[in-house]
Amino acid sequence: MTKRAVRWVLVLGVAAATWSGSSGAAEYELYFLGGQSNMDGYGKVEELPPELREPVTNAMIFHGNTAPDDAPADGRGVWAQLRPGHGGGYASDGRTATYSDRFGVELTFARRLLECHPAAKIAIIKYSRGGSSIDREAAGRFGCWDPDYPGGAERGINQYDHFLAAVRNATAVGDIDGDGERDVLIPRGIVWMQGESDAAFTRDIALRYEGNLARLMDLIRAALRDADLPVAIGRISDSGRDDEEQDGKVWNWGDVVRAAEASYVAHDSRAVLVTTTDAYGYSDPWHYDGAGYLDLGRAFADALMDLDGHSCAVGR
Repeated sequence: MTKRAVRWVLVLGVAAATWSGSSGAAEYELYFLGGQSNMDGYGKVEELPPELREPVTNAMIFHGNTAPDDAPADGRGVWAQLRPGHGGGYASDGRTATYSDRFGVELTFARRLLECHPAAKIAIIKYSRGGSSIDREAAGRFGCWDPDYPGGAERGINQYDHFLAAVRNATAVGDIDGDGERDVLIPRGIVWMQGESDAAFTRDIALRYEGNLARLMDLIRAALRDADLPVAIGRISDSGRDDEEQDGKVWNWGDVVRAAEASYVAHDSRAVLVTTTDAYGYSDPWHYDGAGYLDLGRAFADALMDLDGHSCAVGR
């Protein structure tokens, strides 16, 4: 058994305790949200309308702390009721949370699911790191998700390992809502917003994206113990605000990665591509504006519900 396979088994062994609950326990539908900075989220909390500033009833989130490659596995976090502040800059020491002044797709993602299924309880594990690639050759100083990352001075740990640590930490908690009763997490889907960094360097890196994405999604499915788990991929887009090369492209090989994303979902019947990103405004050359994150969260929720045959006409 390879070193990586051992890590998967360790995650599954811990997770089994939380996922195999007894009858009568509260059941939470579990979603993993991952990727790079447009999954981190850079919408401004101060710009949210009043109704979106309140905590979300029946929605819990475990937001794993990020760390660079070649650092000890982190993924620390705390289960808490979903509220604004889980955007870029959020941090946790495993006991408390430091909320940021930013938000991401999680706010409207959970709200949309609950709007369509009011009796549900939603649990989110979020782990993302701005600038991270899948391909190790595009990692730069931000890190990569390559499952075969060879490592450096530390122990060969990268973003994939920090993700596994976040899942392990989250699923080790039996009572996620703190009501004194054991809860059960039922994996329902994966939401992935990433690929910009893999489109920023060379054509060869971009051409490897489909294979890298397919493998990583299958391994995330394995960590969540469901090989058929639905996956919603957010299509990368480009602000056109490239001030250096004057070619109108922030991501030089973005079209290659976009084609790879489309090909991946075409070959995986349990994956769907969310394409609304092309219509979003930007707060800077790299990040969507607040309205974009609000729409993207709803679009991700609708895509997963449609994929599972539970489409919802409410609010459309």
